[in-house]
Amino acid sequence: MHDRTFLRANPDLVKKGLAKKNMAGPVDELLRLDEDRRALLGELEAKKAEQNRVSKSIGALMGQGKREEAEKAQAETKTLKEDIQQGEERQREIEAAIEKADLQIPNIPHDSVPEGRDENDNKLVREWGEKLVLAEPKPHWEIAEQHGLLDIARGGKISGSGWMVYTGMGARLQRALFNFMIDHQTQRNGYQEVYPPVVVNRESMIGTGQLPKFEEDMYKIEGEDLFLIPTAEVPVTNLFRDEILDASELTKKLAAFSSCFRKEAGAAGKDTRGLLRMHQFEKVECVKICKPEDSYDELESLTRDAESVLQALGLHYRVMEMCTGELTFSNAKQYDLELWSPGVGKYLEISSCSNFEAFQARRANIRFRRAQGEKPEFAHTLNGSGLACPRLFASILETFQQEDGSVLLPEVLRTYVGTDRISPS
Repeated sequence: MHDRTFLRANPDLVKKGLAKKNMAGPVDELLRLDEDRRALLGELEAKKAEQNRVSKSIGALMGQGKREEAEKAQAETKTLKEDIQQGEERQREIEAAIEKADLQIPNIPHDSVPEGRDENDNKLVREWGEKLVLAEPKPHWEIAEQHGLLDIARGGKISGSGWMVYTGMGARLQRALFNFMIDHQTQRNGYQEVYPPVVVNRESMIGTGQLPKFEEDMYKIEGEDLFLIPTAEVPVTNLFRDEILDASELTKKLAAFSSCFRKEAGAAGKDTRGLLRMHQFEKVECVKICKPEDSYDELESLTRDAESVLQALGLHYRVMEMCTGELTFSNAKQYDLELWSPGVGKYLEISSCSNFEAFQARRANIRFRRAQGEKPEFAHTLNGSGLACPRLFASILETFQQEDGSVLLPEVLRTYVGTDRISPS
């Protein structure tokens, strides 16, 4: 959601920003409705003032014995009251239309974001670690089958394609990953742990920008206006919906482990083998709420916090700055962490770290007050995966596969798993 004053003053700038994202929104419609609303408010104020003036005159006219004039004044107040009621109904209709249009306008990119149309225009920021190239690498689904880590067939039987059952050492490794990552983000990087619901209401989905635009992509609970979360970003950010925080509380740093649910509509045939694209997956999400002047420094540190997990695991990755055409509906700037997966021979997105500036905060009404008595301001919100489990699970199997068929586990996971390797049974 955009600042209305800014939108009125800079409609062309906003439309230009949307075009850079290969997006559009009803900017002109919103401004027209906004103008209609302000004109109507002026008319209502004038009619209310006239109603008040005429009402006050009735008593004086009756006192002067001017009964006929008093009756005319009463009839006029009745007409004015009806006009005002009709005007207020029209005001409610216009305001509902304004809200609908407002929720359909994407955020615009920050000036520092490189312009481009697709992933080919993304900018390499840095790389870490050695890019492992194996002579005869096995993909993770073959390694998992060899060790009995996944049961793809039974996952499909009980839930359908794109749903997974982790078994034996695979279930233990999966649990080890999210336990390690939440410990890492809280104990090393200073985030406060929260454990949110995986079901949220419509207001929460609107607050972070998933609705109304992406409703068809979400899992909705039939008969209730509730949704399974696509990411813990939704419940964690909305913890502070309709609240005014004290500036001394900022920056808030929160980390949450959760299951995530996505329909992955339109993804048929794309990265569907093994764990590369799932309808349910687990991840640790990091969320920050901060003062506006701090948000771009916080984006850099958020990205470093996500990277630190991969460094602790000893996995090669690169950081890409997304071009304007690759940004999402809600964010203003985004870095992606892409993890090298030697078994499939390509980089896989493992985390997106984004600054939404005040866009989500306006939708969710998250504000802060710098000092007692000062006017509240909208906070800035940020989030990033720290990290997502399925592709991390896959990359570990592929990166640390050994010639004897075993998988040597990263040292930081060994106490969680209870062994230093996954060996052939």
